[in-house]
Amino acid sequence: MKVFLDACVLYPTVLREILVGVARAGLYQPLWSPRVLEEWARAARKLPDGEAIARSEIATLRAAFPGAEVRPGAATEARLWLPDPNDVHVLAAASDAGADVLVTLNLRDFPRRDVSAEGIALQPPDAFLMDLWLRDGDLVGAAVEAVRAEAARLSGEAMPLRPLLKRARLPRLGKALGADGVG
Repeated sequence: MKVFLDACVLYPTVLREILVGVARAGLYQPLWSPRVLEEWARAARKLPDGEAIARSEIATLRAAFPGAEVRPGAATEARLWLPDPNDVHVLAAASDAGADVLVTLNLRDFPRRDVSAEGIALQPPDAFLMDLWLRDGDLVGAAVEAVRAEAARLSGEAMPLRPLLKRARLPRLGKALGADGVG
């Protein structure tokens, strides 16, 4: 399954690391565009050394997933319309890459009829990861636990799973994994 990741799901570290961990486990093939990666790097400017860190993480992702970066075609961009013209490149790149799913937190910027007309399902990350968990709970749980353990290691504090996932905007996944005994 090919899944296009919007910049808004790549910028938050915990969310990104879970999505990437699940992709590394082979549950889906991630896709993004150069512009999406650039938006992530620019958003990271809000933090001290954020842009430099983001650019390093982007380089790591590009190396780990060499086929993930796709560019939208000019013809596809020209024929599409979305409420926010700045988002047209996301849908165009997802469409041209043959994405099955577009994962974003900005659902209102992507009317379902316009996304589905391209043969793409629209999902927020919590729903997307829940679907993957229902198919392979062990792999998703292992990816989430690796992120939780690393967050705890880096912070030097206990990192309970459900609050971590709630902050990452993954409350349903947190509830499912918490009930499953993970974390």
